[in-house]
Amino acid sequence: MRSLIGRTSPDVMPRDPAPSRLGYRFQRLMLTPGFRGAVRIGVPVLLIVAIATSWYIKPENRAQFVATIENTKQTFQQRPQFMVQAMNITGADADAMTDVVALLPDTFPISSFDLDLEGMRIKIEALDQIKSASVRVGQAGALEVRLTPRVPVALWRDATTLRLIDENGVQSGQILARAERLDLPLIAGDGAEDNIDEALVIFATAGPLLERVRGLVRMGERRWDMVLDRDQRILLPESGAAAALDRVIALNAAQDMLSRDVAVVDMRNANRPTLRMNEEAAAALRRGNTTIDTNGVGN
Repeated sequence: MRSLIGRTSPDVMPRDPAPSRLGYRFQRLMLTPGFRGAVRIGVPVLLIVAIATSWYIKPENRAQFVATIENTKQTFQQRPQFMVQAMNITGADADAMTDVVALLPDTFPISSFDLDLEGMRIKIEALDQIKSASVRVGQAGALEVRLTPRVPVALWRDATTLRLIDENGVQSGQILARAERLDLPLIAGDGAEDNIDEALVIFATAGPLLERVRGLVRMGERRWDMVLDRDQRILLPESGAAAALDRVIALNAAQDMLSRDVAVVDMRNANRPTLRMNEEAAAALRRGNTTIDTNGVGN
């Protein structure tokens, strides 16, 4: 009986069923989740990137791609819900609104994406008469501008210019004549606007003299002179100006001092107040024709 087992020729080597060294390493790597994911995902991605890059480097393809993106962007931005149809401005007078309108878009409707709200706010707040502003697009599709104007508390005569200033000494506008704002106190001199707080305290202290007060003049950027009608002047000290003015008011109430021929009341030295007569009164006094009773106020 013939053997069923085949015989191998002595010249042919039997095939080794074990994988090669390279195949073995590859199989081992494929058992690693990270490597397996890189092969399944990374290779296709790299292939797609290579194809897209080869397409994008052509100028005509690149121009077509940019145009498509721009058209898509414009289509989205021009949708009705993003369009601003009107403008509402509140919180200021007609003059201020006119200046504000000049800084805002003049063509509607306009896409809200084309509005630089922060830039408009900065420009509006740069106006003298505007203290702060809020710029937003409201729910009704309107550009809403809310203004907080500067409230002038005094007039500052800067050389020949009359400037309106607020409580912080910031200019809020200009006028041509004092008669336009007789309701505001007048200050003058270098540095006057930087000391507006002290000036307002002095005006508030003036009390019974207020109707006669023409204004305050800052002297040497150190102290104030109060100018009254009849060309009278009260020289106030660097510190304690309000207290010195109170003393002048008390002296005037007791002696009717400011109704006489007094040109200057010098309160710079609190221990030695001084009166200076006008020229006519001083000349008459020198001739002995007039007697002035100062009742303790130094000459």
